Amino acid sequence: MNFREKTASRQNKLEWPPLMEAPTIRESLTDAIRFWEPLRLVYNAVLAVIVLAYFWLGYPPSKAGLSVDSILFIFVMAVLANVAYCTAYVVDVFAQASGYRDKWRMYRWILFATGLLFAGVLTRFWAMAMFAFHSK
Repeated sequence: MNFREKTASRQNKLEWPPLMEAPTIRESLTDAIRFWEPLRLVYNAVLAVIVLAYFWLGYPPSKAGLSVDSILFIFVMAVLANVAYCTAYVVDVFAQASGYRDKWRMYRWILFATGLLFAGVLTRFWAMAMFAFHSK
């Protein structure tokens, strides 16, 4: 065996075997969409209930405070809440690309619950500010 054959043989032995279990980015994105998009409906519903509850608790003065600008502000805040929701995709796809994929998929609901709690608290503060309780 000459030097070139020995080198080629040695290089073949040093190569890592291909990982058959590693998900592709497409599989990770598809899995993330399947998990997060149905929960987006829950997320938006919870935030809408919070806003409507504070509107109702402050009614009728809260009705008097409604204007085109306040409705547009609520729309902008809803869009921003959904942009913030999309950050879960970054964490999810990154975690799925790691060696902890199976464990992550079992516990990623914790990220949803934490994000929903945080968004709910922020929504409560904004709703309280918009529909401040006025003394009757």
